[in-house]
Amino acid sequence: MTHAELIAGTRIAMKEAGAKVPSPRALARRDPVEGEVVEMPPDPATDNSALAACIEHTQLRPEAGGAQIMDLCEEANTHGFYSVCVNSAWVSLAAAMVESPVRVCAVIGFPFGATAAKVKSFEATAAIGDGAHEVDVVMQIGHLIEAVPEDDAGIWNTERLKDVQKELASVVAAVKRAKGPVPAEERKIKVIIETNLLDDRRKVAAALLAVGAGAQFVKTCTGFLGAGATPEDVSLIRETLGEGVGIKASGGIADRGTALALLGAGANRLGCSASLAILGVS
Repeated sequence: MTHAELIAGTRIAMKEAGAKVPSPRALARRDPVEGEVVEMPPDPATDNSALAACIEHTQLRPEAGGAQIMDLCEEANTHGFYSVCVNSAWVSLAAAMVESPVRVCAVIGFPFGATAAKVKSFEATAAIGDGAHEVDVVMQIGHLIEAVPEDDAGIWNTERLKDVQKELASVVAAVKRAKGPVPAEERKIKVIIETNLLDDRRKVAAALLAVGAGAQFVKTCTGFLGAGATPEDVSLIRETLGEGVGIKASGGIADRGTALALLGAGANRLGCSASLAILGVS
């Protein structure tokens, strides 16, 4: 089965199951994500600024303390990374440390996504209140896997499918209405779909559910559960969603070659803890 056939078949099945699915025409009408289309550096060996502007400099280790978060922010300020990505407990510190245009991104329901929907919404609201510009929320992966059958002959679990999208929509709504220093129109929601746990049908379904719920980005992985982002997964998501939705590749990006391959496959952003090594700086 080709990707086009898989995407079309998954879209039809999801609509029949009652999910809100953006049509190909609606996706085609979307403008490319504003400010997210970054040209590949003409000379990756010397042009670090364009590459740094794609990177979300990340520190999500549970043992990280305030000193590590401050180092993260100082590095982002120095090298011009797009954002720092931190656990929600560190948003207020990061917001106080970063210098414009560096942004603050908070992970929500991290790393397993198995948190109650109302807890994810509360965490997202708190993160926005503390100064986050963006949130990366982990999809309820167990519900997704229950909802989407492994093959064409399988039965879709319509209630589980709706549960997944309803939860994501509630987080999107919470981010939009939350009170915080970042204007509502500048806030972005990314949905982490944990591609390494999914077959291609579920990757397509997850991406469509995320966009149907109102997210502006799909993010590949947490980086905590096995393998990370691959160019093949990024390419499949890009083919599914077109150019008007952002893709953040994350997990296992340890060198410049991997970073550039993911951007070449269609990623707009890279979530990296090895950002300095990727740029070749110390």
